[in-house]
Amino acid sequence: MPSVLITGGTGLVGTAVKSLLEHKGYEVVLLTRSKTPIKGQAHWDINAGTIDSAAIAAADYIIHLAGAGVADKRWSTARKQEILDSRTKSSALLVKALQETPNKVKAVISASAIGWYGPDNNDSAPKGFVETDPSYPDFLGTTCAAWEASIAPVTNNTSGLQKRLVCLRTGIVLSKNGGALKEFLKPLAVRMAAVLGNGKQMISWIDCRDLAKMFVYALENENISGSYNAVAPAPVSNKTLTQTLAKVLYGKFYITTYVPSFVLKIMLGEMSIEVLKSTTVSAQKITDAGFVFDYPAISKSLSTLDL
Repeated sequence: MPSVLITGGTGLVGTAVKSLLEHKGYEVVLLTRSKTPIKGQAHWDINAGTIDSAAIAAADYIIHLAGAGVADKRWSTARKQEILDSRTKSSALLVKALQETPNKVKAVISASAIGWYGPDNNDSAPKGFVETDPSYPDFLGTTCAAWEASIAPVTNNTSGLQKRLVCLRTGIVLSKNGGALKEFLKPLAVRMAAVLGNGKQMISWIDCRDLAKMFVYALENENISGSYNAVAPAPVSNKTLTQTLAKVLYGKFYITTYVPSFVLKIMLGEMSIEVLKSTTVSAQKITDAGFVFDYPAISKSLSTLDL
């Protein structure tokens, strides 16, 4: 089976993608910062601009997931720069390595995010944002635009690469193993369904199992190229997601509470904008390309996560 080189392979999504690829028989190699990589790993150093050329030469595909967690820390100026640099510098290193190392890489499948889009507006709703909509001029919008632009040279004639490139603009990932869902679960430990703000803001989400499947689908299908929204076809409000999760865990035996917007702004700072923002994103392009969701509805996703 072909060899797949993965950046960011130890994260939530990377772990799921690696598991699915190995289940299908692929050879998987993870790029790691460790200077003593073990079997199935290869060394790279983004800051030093170095990468194991043998791993590049051996790869048939690259899945690029590297990037500092957007919601892991408050958005200080330094943290925002780290979020941007971790994406663009890692992409630039991959492009450079592909240019300098003879290789057989057929395609690069890169993560992006629905942070590309701004808040819902009259043009986007109710159908949702589509891939041809421009990036929004805020922090996440400009970061996503720079992220996609930094990996785009793999397709360019001027770079001499002309690889197939897919950018999956990922929504809020739901998984029992971490990510956003763990934050929703915290107040539910005391049977409190904590709705954020007024709860009406739309959340464009995706089950992690479907997301892993989509990365592999993009890798395996040569007709897939360009940007695709990696979101489930049925976005839900914050209130619906929160209460559905509570019902899965406790049936009717929970209390709905509301966390005021001003409290979120105090707790999260600038990041509260994203928590309170309503963003409805369309999955039409990826479904038109033949992808079939196993978990298209929030109730099916949450009820099968074995929480």
